[in-house]
Order: sequence, then structure tokens, then C-alpha cells
Amino acid sequence: MSSPTPLRLDAHQHFWRYRAADYPWIGEPEADLRRDFVPQDLRPLLDAAGLDGCIAVQARVGEQETDALLDMAQHYPWIFGVVGWVDLCNPTLEQHLERWRDRPRLKGFRHQIQDEPRPATFMADPNFSRGLQHLQQQGYVYEVLIRCADLDAATTMCQRHDRHHLVLDHLGKPDIANGPAGWAEHLAPLAALPHVSCKLSGLLTEAGPDQRSAHALRPFIELALELFGAERLMFGSDWPVCLLAGEYADTCQLLEQTLGHLSPSEHQAIWGGTAQRVYHLEGNCP
Repeated sequence: MSSPTPLRLDAHQHFWRYRAADYPWIGEPEADLRRDFVPQDLRPLLDAAGLDGCIAVQARVGEQETDALLDMAQHYPWIFGVVGWVDLCNPTLEQHLERWRDRPRLKGFRHQIQDEPRPATFMADPNFSRGLQHLQQQGYVYEVLIRCADLDAATTMCQRHDRHHLVLDHLGKPDIANGPAGWAEHLAPLAALPHVSCKLSGLLTEAGPDQRSAHALRPFIELALELFGAERLMFGSDWPVCLLAGEYADTCQLLEQTLGHLSPSEHQAIWGGTAQRVYHLEGNCP
């Protein structure tokens, strides 16, 4: 059996039709995001970057988000996978998942754990744990969206759930201004878990205006490479959120400038191979 054709992918971006009530996390500092961002806006950016397609990730709470992203993926085959939303604490989770059983582009789920009042408590909730266990049994990826202060709690959670792939978004949102040492110390135990991968995404928006350069961010990327290895890292633009810090091309150039020394196989992993494997995208390739 031949291997699937390698894809070059943006493994983390969002689409939305903006309604203020749906996106409470978009505050006044993010006012430029208060408009629609749809597939037709992204496709030229992917083409310019030489990318075959993307994985669309949820940005609002509600099962209607999952439905909307899946509908987009049905119309735009270059949306190779969808990471949707579902309430893992719901005792009828199994029935809710059943409604998407015939939607093969649904690859996983995510919740904005970082926005919970007590993220560590949320991740330790037995109801959440039961839901995550069921997701893994069904073969769905779960993405972990937290800030660096909750890396230890995320490690404990991921240690308990090793039946399928887990993905850490945005390198765990390191505190760029404080340097990489403390962040890396707390990231290392999580990175040591072989079923956990990590997205090289979101760094530009986490950095302050004077830190948005390859020189300033190189230590974080190199430490992630050391801890995870290229085979568990994947590029993600975090578009359109990345537009708060620069252009789409800037997210690509950051990695190109910092990872130029890697081998062709390592480049292939980060620019699509890892995502293709973790999200089982082989069956979606055109």
C-alpha cells in the first residue's frame, strides 16, 4: 500500500461570521477581529505560502460551531479537518457525538479551558475526565488550550488520558517577556508524553511589539523542537488572530527563519506531516 501524498498544512486557523454575543473573548484590544473571516479570505494566503490546505479549529462555544465548520469543510475540500466543540461534561455526550458520525472530516474537539475561572480545577473534574476518555475511545483528537501557568495541571490531565492523540495549542502560551527557562521547565514533563503533540502557533500574538522577531522567539521554538522533536510539532498560523500582530506571511516566515537548519524530513513533519498523521488526514487527500 502506497504512502499518502505529503501535505503542506496550516494546522490551526479559524473561520467565523462575527456576532458579538458568540465571541466574548474578542474585546476592545481585538477590535480588528470584529468582522467575518471566511474560507474565501484564507485561500489566497494559503496559496501564497505554498500550503495545500488547513485544519479549521473552533473559536466559540456551542455545537453550532462544529456544524458550521463541517459545512464549510464539505464545500471547500482543502479544509482537510475540523476541530469542533462539544460539552465533554454532558452526561449524554455519546448521543451528541452520534449526530456527527457520518462527518469524516470531524477530527477532534477543543474547549477554551484558558477562559475557565479555574482551569486546573476544570481539567481535574471527573465529568470532564469521563468525557475525554470517551472521546479518545472514539478516536477523536483533543486540543488543550491553556496558558503557561496551567502546564502542570495539563500534564496531570494528559498523563491520565493516553489512549489517543492530545495536542497542546500555541506552545502552552509562554510568557514571552519572562524568557523561556521557566516555561520550558514546566513544558518538559508534558512533552515527555509520547501521545502529546504541540502546535508551533500563536507566538507572535503572545509576544509584545518589541519581541515579534525571529531573534526574540527563536529560543522558544528551539526548546519546543528539543522537547517534542519535529515529529510531534506542527505549524499553525492562528489566523485571523495572528493579524493582531502581523500578516499571515509573518507566521510562516517566523518558522522559516528559525528552522532553516532542519533536515527535509523534519521540515516535512512540521509543515504538514505531523498534522496529517495525528489527525488521520490520509483519507481526505484529494
